Amino acid sequence: MSDLRDRLRRRGWRMTAQRRVVAEVLDGEHVHLTADEVLARATARLPEISRATVYNTLGELVSLGEVSEVATDGRAKRYDPNAHRPHQHLVCSDCGTVRDVHPGGDPLADLPASERFGFTVSEVEMTYRGRCPDCART
Repeated sequence: MSDLRDRLRRRGWRMTAQRRVVAEVLDGEHVHLTADEVLARATARLPEISRATVYNTLGELVSLGEVSEVATDGRAKRYDPNAHRPHQHLVCSDCGTVRDVHPGGDPLADLPASERFGFTVSEVEMTYRGRCPDCART
């Protein structure tokens, strides 16, 4: 389970009702919601929350490094609250479902020096693609 709200409190982030609702909507494992999905879920909990507040809050959370933006195949950006835990993503090519995965090994070490072209590599983003069980049944 993501501990987004606890992390934000420890940082001293002012927890307004609107920010709290956005953090609650994003809390959890394998959460990769679009901004519109966050807005819909936040509005269900707090009807007076505005689109601008949700979008601004998502932007702040990304700037703080507490949430990461995940883009897959030109689809809408998704927001991942597990930015503090190194992981990769598994994406369904049909429906776009995104899951966090934790492959073994060190992807930085897997890139040979001859393929680094003089770069000092600081991070790796890998995406595994396939079909989720629901899409594979159809």
